[in-house]
Amino acid sequence: MKEIQDIVSAFDVAQQEGKQTALATVVHVQGSSYRRPGARMLVTEDGQLTGAISGGCLEGDALRKARLVMAQQRAMLVTYDTTDEDDAKLGVGLGCNGVIQILIEPIDSDAPSHPIQLLKSYLQRRQSAVLVTLFSLEHKKTTQVGTCFLMDEQGQVMGRTAPDSGLQTTLVSEARQVLQSGMSRIAMYTGAQQLTGFLEALLPAVSLVVVGAGNDAIPLVQMATVLGWQCTVVDGRANYATAARFPEAAQVLVSKPEQVLTQVSIDKRTAFVLMTHNYNYDLAMLRQLLPLQLPYVGTLGPKKKLDRMLEELKEEGMNVTNAQQEPIHGPTGLDIGAETAEEIALSILAEIKAVFTGKEGGPLRDRKDVIHSRVQDNISAVNGMGQVSV
Repeated sequence: MKEIQDIVSAFDVAQQEGKQTALATVVHVQGSSYRRPGARMLVTEDGQLTGAISGGCLEGDALRKARLVMAQQRAMLVTYDTTDEDDAKLGVGLGCNGVIQILIEPIDSDAPSHPIQLLKSYLQRRQSAVLVTLFSLEHKKTTQVGTCFLMDEQGQVMGRTAPDSGLQTTLVSEARQVLQSGMSRIAMYTGAQQLTGFLEALLPAVSLVVVGAGNDAIPLVQMATVLGWQCTVVDGRANYATAARFPEAAQVLVSKPEQVLTQVSIDKRTAFVLMTHNYNYDLAMLRQLLPLQLPYVGTLGPKKKLDRMLEELKEEGMNVTNAQQEPIHGPTGLDIGAETAEEIALSILAEIKAVFTGKEGGPLRDRKDVIHSRVQDNISAVNGMGQVSV
C-alpha cells in the first residue's frame, strides 16, 4: 500500500513537470528474490525512481530498459536469471538464486485507464480490489499486453479488456474468486494466444486505532505512518489528543470510550491498541471492542491487567467467549526486550503485522521452509473457458 501511494504521488509530480514515466512491476518469480510479484517501481525519463523491484541490484538495468520503453512506447517483459552468465556480465548480481520477470510499461497519461490511474482508483476507497495484468512468457520479445483492468469489491471493472472476449470472461470470473480469497494468483491462459495472467489482490492499508494520546503513543503513530498505515488517535484528554502532537494521524478524537465506535470506521483490516494508562478508560473501551471480534486488540501493561479487565467484564454479566478473547493481545507486542517508547512501538507494530499476515513472528533463521511462499512459482494452465488444465 505505501509503495503504491508513493508511486501515485511521484507520478502526479512527474505529470506537473511534463516528464515521461514508465512502471516496472514484478509479475512472476521462480525461486528466491528480494521482492515478490506485485512489487513496483516508477521511473521518470530523467532517472528518478520511486518504489523498488529488488534490493537495489536490478534497478540500474531496469532504468535503462525503462528509458527504451518510454522511447518506443511499447511494453517489455524483462527476465533476470541468476544462472544466466550474461546477467553477471551486466553487473546485476542478483544473489537470490531466482528467476524474476519484470513487466515494464510506458504510461500514456492521455489514456483514460492507464496503470497509474487504476492504482489511483484503488486508493480512492478503502476497499479490496484485484488488478489484472497479462504478459507472454512464451514470446517475451513481442509487445506485451500489460495491465488490463481493476475490479473493485462490487465487481465493477475499470480499464481495458483482454485481447479476446472469452479470455475477458475467464479473467472477470477468476478476479471475483481472488476478491473472495484475498490471495493473488498467476495462471496461464490458452486460447487464441497463450498468455500468463497475474491477478493481484490489493488490500486496504491497516487501520490502526491508538487509544491513548500519551507521549509513548507518538512514536507508535509515527512509525505506523511510515508503514503506510492509517492512524486514528483517541483519548478523553483534550490537551493530549491534539493534531499538533499527532500531525501524522488521519484522525485525532477527544472522546469518551462509549462514543468512540460511532466516530471510527471499522473493518477486517482494523487494529486497536489500548494504551491510555487509565485502567477504567481501557476497561470501558475493551467492553465496546470484545463483541466486534476484531483481528487485533492490544493492551499495554502486564498480563494481570488484562486478566483483571476480563474478569470484571464477566462479573458484570458479559458473556466473554474464547473466540472473543483470541484476538486480544496483552501485553501487546513481540518479546524483543523493548524498553523505550520507540522500542515498544516497534514491538507492537511487528506483532500486528505478524497477526495480519498469519505469521508467528519468530527468527527467520529458524524457519524450515523458504521465507516467501512459492505457490506462485507454479503456474496453473487455464483454457479459454476458465477450466484448469491438468
